[in-house]
Amino acid sequence: MLIDSIGFGIVLPVLPSLIVELGKISLADASRIGGYMLAVYAVTHFFAGPVIGSLSDRFGRRRVLLASLGCFGIDYALMAAAPSLNWLFAGRAIAGIAGATYGPANAVIADVTPPEKRGAAFGLLGAAFGGGFILGPAIGGLLADFGSRAPFLAAASLAFFNMGLIVAFMPETLPEERRRPFDWKRANAIGAFAPLFQSRGAAALLAGALVWQIAHMVYPSTWTFFAEIALGWDAKAVGWSLAASGLAMMFAQVALIRPAIKHFGEERTVLIGLVSGALVFGGYVFARQGWQIYTLIGAGALTGLVFPSVNALLSSRVDVSNQGALQGGMASLASVAAIVGPLAMTQALAFGAERGQPGSAFILASSLCCITFCIFLFGVGHQRRQLA
Repeated sequence: MLIDSIGFGIVLPVLPSLIVELGKISLADASRIGGYMLAVYAVTHFFAGPVIGSLSDRFGRRRVLLASLGCFGIDYALMAAAPSLNWLFAGRAIAGIAGATYGPANAVIADVTPPEKRGAAFGLLGAAFGGGFILGPAIGGLLADFGSRAPFLAAASLAFFNMGLIVAFMPETLPEERRRPFDWKRANAIGAFAPLFQSRGAAALLAGALVWQIAHMVYPSTWTFFAEIALGWDAKAVGWSLAASGLAMMFAQVALIRPAIKHFGEERTVLIGLVSGALVFGGYVFARQGWQIYTLIGAGALTGLVFPSVNALLSSRVDVSNQGALQGGMASLASVAAIVGPLAMTQALAFGAERGQPGSAFILASSLCCITFCIFLFGVGHQRRQLA
């Protein structure tokens, strides 16, 4: 997962310049195209996730992981050689399908880890994914000196190298007797929403979580374009800023979340994170100096408190038998946000950039944070009083 996420993050700093080069368009228009590409990735990922997971139950984890990484390698090679924007869209669709490896990787952990130790093991897997997203953009920014296609070639090489590691070191973890036939009824993304209707008392939490995740999509969908348009940064500077942002978020989730919840409780911790998000997103509208940007990145670490606290609140409102189903529903909400968020944020960025305000996407994100704050302050409090 570490190498996989490095490969994904490594291409982010150069994607804007490649879109501009192939489409022969302005950077503002390129941001719209980038949003469409992210939406294509999210849609294919949304539908592929349950299918890839079910295939791993039928054929074993190792085969599915190898096939997915092979597709990833081909995808990055395709994008490195892309002669037109259509090739980039095709590459993003392939990446959305192949990128659904997180489920089989989690299944490997479940196969080989005792139940009482799985939480820590899943945490390590999440840390590996986050660590790759810190290293990837930084490496991509450095490789940009060799051209906009060099990071894609490096990402393809990493994917194939990852395949070699699995072939050499990872045995199959699902024995034949525990495999089940493939069933399209189970491999159905829409079915993942069912647990949301069973989570009594969680309506405001779920609504708030969705709006927050859409707001937070402003980073992955617009940052590389915003940094070039508003700040004049090159790919290397963009890569370092993305790495710093990932490091700040990881610090919050590793070092701050536990003492914050212990001292303030889940609900207040969510509100602290949302206030931070609204202020930091608003700050990007006016920041034009490097020290201002990095100050905001550091302050934005507090936004990393939101999602873990929401998850804790949701878990307390759902009975034990529905905990796993609830997490599946939350994953589906994240996929919806990954479809809606990039489209909304990139359109806002392009609209504002054409009118001299490249920070318009952050205005939208800050507004969504304020809406989420109201949902949690009034809606969650009202539901808590009802349950009491």
